[in-house]
Amino acid sequence: MRTILITGPGGSGRTTIAAATALRAAGNGTRTLVLSADRTDTLGTVLGVSTGATPTRVTPTLTAWRPDASAGFRDDLAGFQERASNVLDLLGASRLDPEEVTPLPGAEELTLLRALRDAALAEAHELLVVDLPPTPQALALLSLPEQLRRYLRRLLPAERQAAAGLRPVLGRLAGVPMPSEWLYETAARWDTELGAVEAVLADRQAVVRLVAEPGPAGADAVRSAGLALALRGLRPDTLVANRVVPEEWPAGLVAQQRKALEEWQESYDVHAVPHLGHDPRGTDDLTTLTVPEVNDTTSTVEWPVRNLPHSRLRSSGGTPTAEDGVLVWHLPLPGAIRDELDLIRRGDELVVTAGQFRRIVPLPSALRRCTVAGAALREGELRIRFAPDPDLWPRTP
Repeated sequence: MRTILITGPGGSGRTTIAAATALRAAGNGTRTLVLSADRTDTLGTVLGVSTGATPTRVTPTLTAWRPDASAGFRDDLAGFQERASNVLDLLGASRLDPEEVTPLPGAEELTLLRALRDAALAEAHELLVVDLPPTPQALALLSLPEQLRRYLRRLLPAERQAAAGLRPVLGRLAGVPMPSEWLYETAARWDTELGAVEAVLADRQAVVRLVAEPGPAGADAVRSAGLALALRGLRPDTLVANRVVPEEWPAGLVAQQRKALEEWQESYDVHAVPHLGHDPRGTDDLTTLTVPEVNDTTSTVEWPVRNLPHSRLRSSGGTPTAEDGVLVWHLPLPGAIRDELDLIRRGDELVVTAGQFRRIVPLPSALRRCTVAGAALREGELRIRFAPDPDLWPRTP
């Protein structure tokens, strides 16, 4: 199943573009599901229907769905209380009733990720269009599976599960209680679920589309979004310039938009969507929007999950050896500013910070046997130099 993730700055019309994209694909006979993360029914308003916790049929080939975070959170909490019943009874804790439970921060994001995974596994549709939140929240959402899996591996390493029979003994020796079986089982289940979400995002048939309104604010938002997406290994297959005004509109506005469009065309595949003169409402309006065509080609954008994105590793020549000089890791970061870049090596991980954005990634096995020899930003590309450690690198006979 193909997946199109649509995001952009707040107010750019990303929900409208997501709905129009889904409607156009469905009109061509593609079984399409459009998924929304909005708390309010913005998607339903645009489509002219009411969406909710259960999928809503808009046309014979188009379904809209706005997952209910409250219901999902209540179910998760009920399951947790059931699995941890012995511990809660031992502590004398009072259980929460489903009626008094309201979602905590983060519940909506987890609900959307679970819905995305379920939709991909169900295979009832050929195309999944996801109306993501504004870009900063969308990036946090897309990075959540990777970050949570990292936390789980650090807090409850899988190798400790192998010593299940020794935990009572270890607990007595350490003088502190060891994690019980249900905790490891819960961590393993979460790791499996998060891994399934990562697989959906890493699929080559998944693409991201950035929506922005041309102008100074939109240009700033695109620059920031492009940098953040590159750090996550994401690059839009299309930049949708929404609400492009006709030439007969005020000259100042036309010139402003034209300047932004020219700048974007230097770096992106730009698709302009004309302004209708009013906010689109209902399928008739959406059909008139000239959104990008959905084709059958797979993404040319790499979405690696565990390695630095869009990177390539090369030696100074030939097969890398300890005597070969240095290894250079190339990381495209368009729009990055030298003074806002930071690199920290922590064990087998590299912490990369670009402005307000940060990513922690494990190093490939080859670089774990190296030391960081330096880094430079050139032509929108961060180049990190690694020197092989003679004590760790295989020696040639």
